[in-house]
Amino acid sequence: MLFALRMLLLSAHFLFASVIGLLIGLIRPFEPDNSRLCARLYAWGGRIILGLEIRAEVEALKQRRTPCVYVANHQSNYDLFVLGTVVPYRTVSIGKDSLKFVPFFGQLYWLAGNVLIKRGHATQAKQAMLASTDALQNKDTSIWVFAEGTRNGGNNMLPFKKGAFQMAIAAGVPIIPVCVSSYPKHMSLNALKAGLIKIRALAEIPTHGLTMEDIPRLMQQCFEQMQATIRQLDQDIANARKAVHA
Repeated sequence: MLFALRMLLLSAHFLFASVIGLLIGLIRPFEPDNSRLCARLYAWGGRIILGLEIRAEVEALKQRRTPCVYVANHQSNYDLFVLGTVVPYRTVSIGKDSLKFVPFFGQLYWLAGNVLIKRGHATQAKQAMLASTDALQNKDTSIWVFAEGTRNGGNNMLPFKKGAFQMAIAAGVPIIPVCVSSYPKHMSLNALKAGLIKIRALAEIPTHGLTMEDIPRLMQQCFEQMQATIRQLDQDIANARKAVHA
């Protein structure tokens, strides 16, 4: 019953936040900081409705004012309400082209300056990468990427795609990994308190002086750091549960 009520309220909130976000986009179209404001709109009400407790260790994100590529793990459709709380200043994301067909949300996503790409379309993907690299170099804008390319369902991270790392090296900007605990399988939406989620931003990984030949090593370094951190976050949450029930 509580799950059904939450889904109803979440749908209403999603529509409300999308309309407000679309208005923001129409007032100041393609302003990169629209993404942060809209993400806050979705996350503010979403996490309350879902009954989630989010603990974020993201001081590096709050203080950063120079461009970089943020790489985060991608777990479920709820990521919007979870990660929306920590999207940094002037940060846009890369999303699949089909998002533009989602009423209100797709239009505000575009107006917020985010990049839409068609999967499997090499020419468009290359153009999107060039546009993103230009934004990193010349428009004081950071890029948020789910390097796995698709949701992992809260299981182990999937292999990373190269795009985020190509952009970072081409633009000469650092990569900042953002790790989220594995929440989908432990989230209980029929309980008043649905669960605890931890988010941690890691130290930046520099790319200055690297070439495209360094991509495999850079991907592996980022993947291993994130994997180890996610395991630690999961263990911390498991220990907290045990302490409560002890």
